[in-house]
Amino acid sequence: MKLRYALLAATLITAGISGVALAQKGPVYDPAQLPEVKGKVAQYLLTPRGEVDGFLLADGTEVHFAPHLSTQLVFSVKPGDAVTIHGLKAKAAPLVLAASVTNDASGTTVLSGPPGRHGGPPQAEATGKVKAQLHSPHGDVDGVLLEDGTIVRLPPPEAQKFAAELADGKTVFVRGFGSDSPLGKVVAATALGADKDHTQPVAFPHPGGPGGRMHGHGPGEGGHGPMMGGHGPMGDHGPFDGDEPPPPPQ
Repeated sequence: MKLRYALLAATLITAGISGVALAQKGPVYDPAQLPEVKGKVAQYLLTPRGEVDGFLLADGTEVHFAPHLSTQLVFSVKPGDAVTIHGLKAKAAPLVLAASVTNDASGTTVLSGPPGRHGGPPQAEATGKVKAQLHSPHGDVDGVLLEDGTIVRLPPPEAQKFAAELADGKTVFVRGFGSDSPLGKVVAATALGADKDHTQPVAFPHPGGPGGRMHGHGPGEGGHGPMMGGHGPMGDHGPFDGDEPPPPPQ
């Protein structure tokens, strides 16, 4: 019971680190206050959907991390790297609930925390010229690639509705939800137009809304994508709270 309350406290501390960082561009609470663990990364730990939710150290210690930060973690820490972890250590097992992971060689630190201040995908905007149209596995247009590399996604019926605005060479402005990571920038559009002052709403008939899977596009039919909250020790659920892991995608 004491371990559960201690872990809850660590989760709240880390939530403060992540949430306040979003608002103020810097953490208020220093994760270095938490116990420190050093080691060498042996391999990544994966969820059934293929997200990285931590890693094993060479000495067998399991380090758990929020899976919605898979991209940042993979680009910052690789097998063979020496790392410093600050987090809460389990009392009776070689487990660490990580609040931060630092690559000792590069100095890059990734902070854990829930996905966004309210658990939803962050808002995003993009503007630029359309370089190419993108398609779903069924061949329907479900987005465009802008000249700066930004990917814009929207449901196929809405892509057809906005066909003129999404033609090659057209300048388009989109507002919605998305992510900007080392892998690239993607925006699920909720409004679209020629510029910021002339936009029209984009309808999302899929129950998942703009933060969910885009009509079958993406890994694991119905699985969580990079803009979903995901399950993780510093997110919605963790390995210490007794919750069952989410079922694999059907």
